[in-house]
Amino acid sequence: MPTLSPDLRKALFNLPQKEKDQLLARLVAQDAVLTEQLTFRLLEGDDALEARRERLRTLIDDPVRGYHQTPNDLLHIVRQLQARLAYHARITGDTSGEIELTLRLLTNIFRHQPEAVARLHGPTQPLLQHLARRTHDVLKQISKLHEDYRVEFGPAVNELLPLLYASAAAPLARELAVPPMFE
Repeated sequence: MPTLSPDLRKALFNLPQKEKDQLLARLVAQDAVLTEQLTFRLLEGDDALEARRERLRTLIDDPVRGYHQTPNDLLHIVRQLQARLAYHARITGDTSGEIELTLRLLTNIFRHQPEAVARLHGPTQPLLQHLARRTHDVLKQISKLHEDYRVEFGPAVNELLPLLYASAAAPLARELAVPPMFE
């Protein structure tokens, strides 16, 4: 990001308050992510984070349970949902929510799409690789958290890992050094 010269910075700070406010509003309006972050922080109430999480839970639960023509269809939906979770975390700063929802998404796939994760062959390989990699990534995210948070995610991880290792993604998970049980 380019920095302002000291002279321009001083001139900006010396502008009348009304002009500064107008400039700030114009600059914020140009960045959609910043606009949504500020909307979340400044306008939404205390229950906004939980309401957003609940909407994402519903979004995660519905499409994963349905019928999918091919494993690639399911992979496409999973990637879209992962992007939504990452965007949620970017807007709200809700890392633990992103982890919780990712664990829920992965567990739902193994539970509700057993035929898509039962065999490791050509059509299912991209999906299974993605699931093993996402499990590995979420475990890395959890390991970076404080010990108290890690304990909080333990039951969800210990629910996911046996499902992962019971699926055809097990060799891929072993390749990534995903542990079979969470400590």
